[in-house]
Parts: sequence; structure tokens; C-alpha cells
Amino acid sequence: MPFLRTDHWRCAIIHAHLADLIRAGSLNGFEVTTLPDIGDHRFLADPFGLWRGARLHVFAEAYDYRSPKGVIEVLVYDSTGRLIEREEVLREDWHLSYPYVFEHEGETYLLPEASASGRLTLYRATQFPLGWEKVEAFDFPDAAIDATPFYHAGRWWMFWTPAGTREERQSTLYLSVADDLVGPWTSLGLFLNDRAGARPGGTPIVVDGEIFLPTQDCRGTYGRGIRLLKIEGLERGLPKVTPDAVLDAPAVLRRRFPDGFHTLSAAGQVTLVDVKRVGFGPKRDLMNVKRRLGLG
Repeated sequence: MPFLRTDHWRCAIIHAHLADLIRAGSLNGFEVTTLPDIGDHRFLADPFGLWRGARLHVFAEAYDYRSPKGVIEVLVYDSTGRLIEREEVLREDWHLSYPYVFEHEGETYLLPEASASGRLTLYRATQFPLGWEKVEAFDFPDAAIDATPFYHAGRWWMFWTPAGTREERQSTLYLSVADDLVGPWTSLGLFLNDRAGARPGGTPIVVDGEIFLPTQDCRGTYGRGIRLLKIEGLERGLPKVTPDAVLDAPAVLRRRFPDGFHTLSAAGQVTLVDVKRVGFGPKRDLMNVKRRLGLG
């Protein structure tokens, strides 16, 4: 992150189905519930969610600039949008983010970004939403960033970005395939190199028979915005990705967070997003210095 600049993220719930937002081509005109501010130079980002009964469970990266690594938290909301509880659910010796949560064959899984560990690790819920265990059989050979699984046409597809150079981390999309969730996974290689939208940024979704993948526009600043990619050919085993619509954050959020928008995820009848403002000043850099000197 540039000197004297600090990214401050904020998550929100849009009370509309993601498919309806894509059809409308806009995130405006819908009720919005903002997730809480968790404190000075702390933030929540990368929201993904599941409903259990009448409760929405939002999983998000919780980050504190006083620490070099994020953890995963869950925020539980009732059907009216009232926050019931907030708890930490996953902490490792490395940074965690992008907690992609999904269900398959009666089990609930969590696939967070953990490239600093040198691998991609899948977790299974033992006591949802707080208890998780590693799926030791999961066999993905790459330390993928923002890995996004999608089951379609009888196979599993994984959209991901490699843990390479900064340019690669913000501009490339790879695709892998497997017959089973745990693998083995086979890489189909690089499918897109475009800083305007290649790194995954949310849940793939089928809208009127077409598949769309949200991706991050990283031109000028990390997580500047969201661009949809149209995904074709999975049924034939001949995948093709085509840049599609650009979606702006809701205007009601842009007033306070005008500088970025990099997650768009479906959670049943609601959609989860995060937005960013860039702050200016030395506080984050002073925190980094204190941490490195062991004074934090």
C-alpha cells in the first residue's frame, strides 16, 4: 500500500437477489444495511453469506492494521436485518481473507484465501457457524488467491488468481476443473489477463441461463470496482470468458466510500458487497513501524 495512504473497507447487505441486480444493471434503489464499523484502523471486507432458517450468516475478513494478518468472523442477522451476534470463527498463523462459504451434499464448506500459507485449504463445518475442520483430502496444487468454486455441468470449476507478482495478483484469471470437490484438480491455465477485471470478486451466478462471475477492476487502485465476466462453454468442456457489464456500488454507499468496491456475493434473497475509502495520513505507517520494533 502506498506511503501515507490507507484502505478502509466497509461491508453492506443489499436487500435484493443478485440475479435481480444483474438484470437491472444497477445496485441502486434497494434497501441497504451497513455492517458495523469495528474500530479505528480496523475493517471487515470480503463478505460471503448463507441462510440457516431465518438467520443470515455473513462471513468476512476482519483486519486490524496493528496486525499483519486477517482472521475470519461471522456476523449473524435476523430476517429484519438486525445484528444478533458477531464472533471470530477461524484464525491461522497466516493471513486469511475471502471466506467463500458454500454447501454441497449436506455439508457446509469454507474456502478462505490463505496464499501466505503456500497452499489452498478447504474447511468443513463441524458446528456451524463457529466450528471448522480442515478437509485433509482436498487436493489443490496451487496457492490460489480468491479461489472461487462453482459446481456446474456435473463438474467442479475453480476460478482463481496465482500468488505471483503484484501485477499478476491484480490482473489474471486461471481456471481449474475436477470431478470431485476434493480433487484431484487440473489446471486449464490462464484464461484472462486484464487489470480491468480478472481476479475473482464474488459468487458465480446463473441468470436467465447465462453464467456470470464478478471480478475486480484494479486499475489505479486495488479493488476499484466490479466487472462481470460471462462464462460460456462449461457444458462442452470448452470454457470461454468474455468481459461483460460493469456494476457500480450503490450510490448511498459511494457517498462515504467512493474509492473502491471489490466483492459482490449472492446470499439467497440478499446480496453482499464491500466498499472502500482511501484515508490519508501517517497512522498506518507508524503502526507498521511499532509492530516491526515489537512495540505494538
